[in-house]
Amino acid sequence: MANVPPRVAELIETFDRNIDAYRSQQYNEAQLRREFIDPFFEELGWDVTNIAGNAQAYKDVIHEDAIKVGSATKAPDYSFRIGGVRKFFLEAKKPSIDIKGDPHPAYQLRRYAWSAKLPLSILTDFEEFAVYDCQTRPKQTDRAGTARIMYLNYKEYIKRWSDIENIFSKDAIYKGSFDKFAVSTKGKRGTTTVDKEFLEEIEKWREQLAKIIAHRNRTLTVPQINFAVQRTIDRIIFLRMAEDRGIEQYSQLLAIVSGDHTYPRLCKVFEQADAKYNSGLFHFREEKGRSEPPDELTLNLVIDDKDLKYILNSLYYPQSPYEFSVLPPEILGNVYEQFLGKVIQVSPGRRVKIEEKPEVKKAGGVYYTPAYIVDYIVKNTVGKLLGVPDCHCEERSAESPAPGRNEAISNKLKTKSSKLKTPKQISNLRILDPACGSGSFLLGAYTYLLNYHRDWYVENDPEKHTKKIYQGKGGQWYLTIAEKKQILLNNIFGVDIDSQAVEVTKLSLLLKVLEGETSETIGQTYKIFHERALPDLGNNIKCGNSLIGPDFFDTLEPKQRTTNNEQRTTNNEQRTNSDDLYRKINPFDYKAEFPHIFKTKNPGFHAVIGNPPYGMVGVTHEKTYFDISFEATEGRFDNYELFIEKGIKLCKSDGLLGFIVPSPLLSNLYAQRLRQQILHNCSIREIVNFGMSVFSDPTVHTCIIILSRGRSSKATIQIRKQVCAVEELSHDYDYSIPQNLLGRNKKATFDIFVDPDSHMLVDKIGTKARSLGDICFIRQCIKTGNDKEYVKSFDSNPPDPWKPTLRGRNIARYTILDRTLYVKYGKWLARNWKNRTFYETPKIAIRETGKQIVAALDLENRYFLSSLYAIYPRKANEMLSLKYILGLLNSNLATYFVKIVAFDLTKGAFTKMRTNQLARFPIRTIDFNNPADKAKHDKMVKLVERMLDLHKKLSKAKVPAEKTRIQRQINTTDKQIDKLTYDLYGLTKEEIAIVEGSNQRS
Repeated sequence: MANVPPRVAELIETFDRNIDAYRSQQYNEAQLRREFIDPFFEELGWDVTNIAGNAQAYKDVIHEDAIKVGSATKAPDYSFRIGGVRKFFLEAKKPSIDIKGDPHPAYQLRRYAWSAKLPLSILTDFEEFAVYDCQTRPKQTDRAGTARIMYLNYKEYIKRWSDIENIFSKDAIYKGSFDKFAVSTKGKRGTTTVDKEFLEEIEKWREQLAKIIAHRNRTLTVPQINFAVQRTIDRIIFLRMAEDRGIEQYSQLLAIVSGDHTYPRLCKVFEQADAKYNSGLFHFREEKGRSEPPDELTLNLVIDDKDLKYILNSLYYPQSPYEFSVLPPEILGNVYEQFLGKVIQVSPGRRVKIEEKPEVKKAGGVYYTPAYIVDYIVKNTVGKLLGVPDCHCEERSAESPAPGRNEAISNKLKTKSSKLKTPKQISNLRILDPACGSGSFLLGAYTYLLNYHRDWYVENDPEKHTKKIYQGKGGQWYLTIAEKKQILLNNIFGVDIDSQAVEVTKLSLLLKVLEGETSETIGQTYKIFHERALPDLGNNIKCGNSLIGPDFFDTLEPKQRTTNNEQRTTNNEQRTNSDDLYRKINPFDYKAEFPHIFKTKNPGFHAVIGNPPYGMVGVTHEKTYFDISFEATEGRFDNYELFIEKGIKLCKSDGLLGFIVPSPLLSNLYAQRLRQQILHNCSIREIVNFGMSVFSDPTVHTCIIILSRGRSSKATIQIRKQVCAVEELSHDYDYSIPQNLLGRNKKATFDIFVDPDSHMLVDKIGTKARSLGDICFIRQCIKTGNDKEYVKSFDSNPPDPWKPTLRGRNIARYTILDRTLYVKYGKWLARNWKNRTFYETPKIAIRETGKQIVAALDLENRYFLSSLYAIYPRKANEMLSLKYILGLLNSNLATYFVKIVAFDLTKGAFTKMRTNQLARFPIRTIDFNNPADKAKHDKMVKLVERMLDLHKKLSKAKVPAEKTRIQRQINTTDKQIDKLTYDLYGLTKEEIAIVEGSNQRS
């Protein structure tokens, strides 16, 4: 029997003794909560009644029963949280309700938890205790038992106490057992997340609206249709969320469904919102002081009733499973990030098609930045600027906390650090995301600032700051809406090339301003200050190309001279082409757009944060401009590299930059010049390398880099070398590296895995050596574009153009496993069809992926696919034998080295190395005039020849005993090669122990 707390046993006994009274209609829910549920969960470690006296944002349990959403529903009774992060809801019912059989309470609970993206939640009247998997979309027709994964009667609490405690106690949350249990329920049939469902919903709306608007408004251009559809959806979502938050009258949009002329009546609501909110989202008339022109398009649209009524109906119970009052802003951002990846196209016949944007298609999709990444970068840039002491995780907000935060900002403020900035000092702080997308980073920074301001005022005599904060329910302090608006206008700035993304960013920030507000507080603001509720963000969030300035057109080549008639025609064509090009390029002048930030003694932003676009820059007008205007470009380059260079230039002289970018930044050949620029002009604060998939594509390996503009000779870099789980971000750094240790090789690589204990060893093996790349060519091989068409097996040798070929899985260490594969070689291949000479030569094959170097020798002129690298001498008279090089590459020492510079960068995701990383391996040179040196070379060659012969024998062996004997010989020879390699590089016993301890061969 479980070790049940005496208090719980007493509760069970009391309930059992008076069960008839509790089941009566006279016994209400409030009594049940106070007498049974509160003490029950207190015994599970929760501070249910806030005995600790924490502020609203930091309470263990939030009681949300006072928030009315509609006449028939209300917010969950309890929200259980860790560090402000919601973990599960609990909905309480009086015992007269049939928890087991009545579907309505279950549907109500599941709607809230599913909308809040919580995996589990509880429905209970103490007599019954039901746990629901809330990852399944709730439907009105669901039975009470649908998605129910645990059901207990109060008499079972004693027997099942350990189950309850191991999942729902506060200690279980900290230990991770709650999350493990939640994960174990994933993947069941019907499981779907709210963001995916909501994305599908608004994508349907987009297609419906696009079709009817294109058909009924035939003079509209494609950009106008995209604008009209996006703006209409944004307005509807904004107003619907305002309803569920008690700011707008509930069901005002639903009321429009009754009757005709639906869209004109909806426009009336939009115009009323303009008068109330002052947001660019609702801006229909010219107004003095407004930075952006009004919308003169959408109020005059013709939209049929049927389509619009469907959309409005789908936002309300019972059709809608969404509860917007608990929908986290991160979910809305995730939905919109995906939504903005597509665009409406209209044919000349007005047929509508929704297509993926070219840049999204090229990048392989849209990757929304997880909240924990946003939080980490904000904490280590904005938090540092505010003077907040190091502490791993802060609260996001009282109303919509984000994952991964364990400690409150207020706990830091209580340290009374003299370095903490005052609100007056913070008013001049400028934070920029130069590629803001749906606004996740700006929302994170704004939330951080809101919490900091509120806590500062509370900790510094709140009665003195009553114009900034006020006391609400339960004596808790809140920022006034005027203060929230001022913080937003003072501190938050963003730019994006996509005008729709700009509007979504504004929408997210404006919803944040309204968070926690009511119709009363907004009404008081207008009554007292004659101000509308929301700020105009036209001067803060702007549309433009962060990488290209107005000097772009100076780089275009002038057209050749023509005759007068030709000139007129050419001028018209050029004007049209120029307009199209300008619209596409959308150049942006930071100095002109943000004059108050750049016309100062120390121009620029205090912090530049974000997740810049990834993807190689092709041969275009833009590339020509980048080659001229950016210092770090060389050969091939990626968009994120340009954003890093631009971001540094946009920082003040002591400003901070915090980006999440692909980890090839640390070592890629083409990022060499950028790394040198960073080392010469900046002080790197920290590098966090991820060994897990931060984004949905497991092949996108990423790292966080945080740096300050301005070089310090004493700069020390904090390193997290391999973060493989979210919670590891809250652990201590693995070690620190003086910045002068990075980039000492000629490629300026950031070898963050060369910790202080290992860097001397790496330096040592580089003496008396030349890099593999200096001795040999290292080629990435054939990329077919279509393996099914161009790679096949044949029973006998086929004629040209088919060539015998190998791929990664066809080789093992020292041996070729398969010879029956062929590639159809020719100009139709995606890569390597012009030059076949490096295939038709003796060469070493090395796998691109794996946990160690896997190298074999090809003496039969096979062709290789792209999962193999081909290695062959640069000079025909190279004295070092390929077999000598093969032995070194298959040694423990080589894998140790490449593990440091390559494998560890992608460990836990899709482990691989690049040609430039492999090229750095130091090959011990041989003085062939020195007999002892030559003898070592020749010994290595003989050992490798023995390995090659043994592997051939092993492949032919049939008898188990014979295979065992040969394998033992292979193992012995392998050790001899390792021993000889250590001798060649002069390693001591201690150094050998480092190599072998770090790199156990798999």
